[in-house]
Amino acid sequence: MMYEFLEENRGELIERCRDKVSRRVAPESLGEELEHGITIFLDQIIKTLKAEETNQPMESRRLSGVAGGVEAVLSEMGDSAKQHGRELLQHGFTIDQVVHDYGDLCQSVTDLAVELKAPISNDEFRTLNRCLDNAIAVAATEFSAQRDNIFADKEVQANERLGFFAHELRNHLNSAMLALTAIKAGSVGLTGATGTVLDRSLVALRNLIDRSLAEARMTAGLPVRNRLFSLADFIAEVKLSAALEAQVNKCTLTVSYVDSKLAVDADRELLLSAVGNLLQNAFKFTRPLTEVTLKVYAIADRILIEVEDKCGGLPAGDAKKMFLPFTQTGANKTGAGLGLSISRRSVEANQGTLTVRDIAGAGCVFIIDLPRHAMPETSLSGRAIA
Repeated sequence: MMYEFLEENRGELIERCRDKVSRRVAPESLGEELEHGITIFLDQIIKTLKAEETNQPMESRRLSGVAGGVEAVLSEMGDSAKQHGRELLQHGFTIDQVVHDYGDLCQSVTDLAVELKAPISNDEFRTLNRCLDNAIAVAATEFSAQRDNIFADKEVQANERLGFFAHELRNHLNSAMLALTAIKAGSVGLTGATGTVLDRSLVALRNLIDRSLAEARMTAGLPVRNRLFSLADFIAEVKLSAALEAQVNKCTLTVSYVDSKLAVDADRELLLSAVGNLLQNAFKFTRPLTEVTLKVYAIADRILIEVEDKCGGLPAGDAKKMFLPFTQTGANKTGAGLGLSISRRSVEANQGTLTVRDIAGAGCVFIIDLPRHAMPETSLSGRAIA
């Protein structure tokens, strides 16, 4: 049995892990093992394997979570991994150490099993990989969330934003690269919890870059580049971009039909950033497994773009202050609190307005109001009719 192999070789496996860490980390940084470190993870793997040999195999899911990591954070192993990710951040380690800490144990187990010709079944290796996948996902997610909170608690001045952008860009990119490395190595699957970390990192990168580019243009006072474009085509592009984010956040995105004749005369990139920020905000705060709705329609000489979520409604007074820079009114404090401020400035640069309507106990609706235009009629040759 694999758990017997792990119990008999526990000391050797821990020493091998420490040796791997020593090759990456400066000696003065090693110190004592953190309270929720790899020895705890090893013991939880042993408990999980033992549970799967009993007549109550689902006990192993309580210990280490189901495959895919959806509820892994609620398991005993998930709780320890969460604490470990937080400890590594507090001790000044980078996110790659989070991934390597768990990968070291998996590699040590595999190497020693081969050396000793230990009889380990495919099911037992699958259990080991499930534990590894869930622990990496939970620890890395907690590490990133705590790091974001640290930055959110600081007042980000204009001359510090470049450093903030570079730091966030590096960390999101690093998370994506490490997740991809783990997947390519074959130890975890693309559809598992590590694959979800990769998805989240890519979405965060896209949002960070879009938001920063829009802010840089407006801060620099660059002229707005207006042009007439199809609203239906624009919303189709928004939908395609937002689909992955909806999937990552485990909610449904519903987009209304858009009349092909409707058009806006605006700076497309600024408007794309504004709508993207509103959707990002909705995905962030809507309740799990609920719906985010993107509705587009025309009334008289105005075009309205609405983003509705199911966040449960706004606390009293939040609607008045939520568009201020560096303001975060919800429980989720990730990010710098600039998204809604940038969205409003982007909309106003296009002669529009951005407001929010609270739906008490249900959610809220962000409304972009723009001047209405129409696409030019075309002849049979496809040319615009003068």
